[in-house]
Amino acid sequence: MSAVLHLDDLRVPVETGGGSRKARLTIEADGSLRLRAAEDVATDELRQFLASKREWVYRKLAEKEVLQHEPVTKELVDGEGFLYLGRSYRLKLAEGAGAVRLDRGRLVLPSSLAPTGEAHLIAWYQRCGEMWLRPRVRSWAERLRVEPGVIEVADLGHRWGSANGGRRVRIHWATLQLSPQLVDYVVAHELAHLREAHHGPAFWQVLARAMPDYDERKRKLAQRGARLWFGGTL
Repeated sequence: MSAVLHLDDLRVPVETGGGSRKARLTIEADGSLRLRAAEDVATDELRQFLASKREWVYRKLAEKEVLQHEPVTKELVDGEGFLYLGRSYRLKLAEGAGAVRLDRGRLVLPSSLAPTGEAHLIAWYQRCGEMWLRPRVRSWAERLRVEPGVIEVADLGHRWGSANGGRRVRIHWATLQLSPQLVDYVVAHELAHLREAHHGPAFWQVLARAMPDYDERKRKLAQRGARLWFGGTL
């Protein structure tokens, strides 16, 4: 016996049978979903189970998207493009010392930093990102009625952000390459965790009240996030 359920706009075939009542959700190699459960598990129970797995599904699909694309690498040469808040800036190698900076529409890398240019560029994203994020975090925190603590920009692997019980909110530096609308989604998502730790229905209700179009932003993040630069130079 088989049926089909839906998670948002994702089609989820259901296979029934076996002795275990514990439902099992898998993501196939082609990105399709498959749900297995015992015959006596009610449809409403399966729908609730799917809803509880929503964030896991989108995170795994985003990771699969990343893995299916060649990693983005950059050359530290004049004219190479680097995204910041959705806009592309051309790299300019400049004589002398100093820090990485934006200057008249160019991302300037002083020649003294060139030997370790990648690390300095990432540090620039972290430094500028923390300054840009502070007022955005305050704004979204007010909407979500939470009080975050320390805000950090760091390398978080394949995670866009994290929040913990100590109210520390961390955002991946690569997130700052996205448009403000998508950075806001990551920020609001992590702040919502300060109210609801787990990705159950209550979490998504909290986020939806503050950001009614969060589903659309989440899909765009999965599509565009795989094509960002996460480090690596030629």
